Amino acid sequence: MHGWRTIGTALLAAGVCLAGGVASAQENAERRPGVPPRPLPDGPVVLDSAEYGRIRVVAVTRGLEHPWGLAFLPDGSQLVTERPGRLRRVIGGVLEPKPITGVPEVHAEGIAGLMDIALHPEFAANRLLYLTYTKPQPAGPTVALARGRLESGALADLEDLVVLDPPGSGASRIGFGPDGMLYMTVGGAFQSSPENALRAQDPNDLLGKVLRLRDDGTAPDDNPFVGRADHRPEIYSLGHRNHQGLAFQPGTGALWVSEHAPQGGDEVNVIEAGRNYGWPIVSYSRQYTGQRVTEAPWRPGMELPAILWVPSIAPSGLAFYDGERFPDWQGNLFAGSLRFGGLPRTGHLERIVLNDAGQELRREWLLAELRQRIRDVRSGPDGLLYVLTDADDGALLRIEPVAGDATRTGAGG
Repeated sequence: MHGWRTIGTALLAAGVCLAGGVASAQENAERRPGVPPRPLPDGPVVLDSAEYGRIRVVAVTRGLEHPWGLAFLPDGSQLVTERPGRLRRVIGGVLEPKPITGVPEVHAEGIAGLMDIALHPEFAANRLLYLTYTKPQPAGPTVALARGRLESGALADLEDLVVLDPPGSGASRIGFGPDGMLYMTVGGAFQSSPENALRAQDPNDLLGKVLRLRDDGTAPDDNPFVGRADHRPEIYSLGHRNHQGLAFQPGTGALWVSEHAPQGGDEVNVIEAGRNYGWPIVSYSRQYTGQRVTEAPWRPGMELPAILWVPSIAPSGLAFYDGERFPDWQGNLFAGSLRFGGLPRTGHLERIVLNDAGQELRREWLLAELRQRIRDVRSGPDGLLYVLTDADDGALLRIEPVAGDATRTGAGG
């Protein structure tokens, strides 16, 4: 019945290394010199772009402590989550000094804490918003999804809709799809133990999965595993390690998700119902020790990534550009990078050009000169791009076209 356990046991018997941990990898990264630090400039920065001309980068606001997720309110202001457990509002480029109250208590340690935010599709009428976070509990910190109503600077009627059990602590992104359902990634299938990594293959466990939920957190009747014994009905796809970006493609409505591997082999996957994306049975990655995760990068019945990074870029937020201010960027996929090749201060924003079939044509690095960890990226309602930098003194940045710069011939593809 549990074929995933048989496969995992066979891999372990064959000598596949599943040891290692996120904490030790982060500690090792901090000991590496990387490139010299560079503070964000006080004023706007004009940078070159390979296929547009010049762009201007403006710090909308600073003073955010490790911001993680970003949402735009109907009045044009922004909501930003901070990993230590605060929800902040930015109005007219000014960060309100008092955080929004009523957010859930979080376990904030390492990569854990308050994570993503999404507004209900009918937020203007019902004021409901959703948060993913690391919930402290006696059995251990775990990923959770909460819903509350934003009223006068506070969250009211806060309730947990999903709490991962058995516990597991990793990244989590959320977003409402064109079908009105809420999609939630549940990462954390790390190699802290072979059993933990193999949870991503267990259809009766939510860790290492993409979930598809109604707005009340329950499973819709047309989910792929509804009615199957030993399968959680919330699961939409399985075989993921630690996904940190989620975006829906304009036009097609397809769900794209970016995912961390240990060292090289980061992926973007196009998520389809009921599919298995392979972790940890197949991977292009290596352990932090240098050993391969597995000798099999692919096998029948498991999906190949749409986009692959070797070396790693530690992909985080993910967004498709669908605005009018950069016409030749329409349909491009943007991925935030926390660092390149495991080296500190090499984060950037990666622009990926796709053809009409959603296949990669070319890539461009943006914002690398700033030497910042890019945690999230969003296409704003004003047609501009917004990014969050992950730092003790993090910032919300806006990317604008430089007035008078003409789009270069042949750009966009």
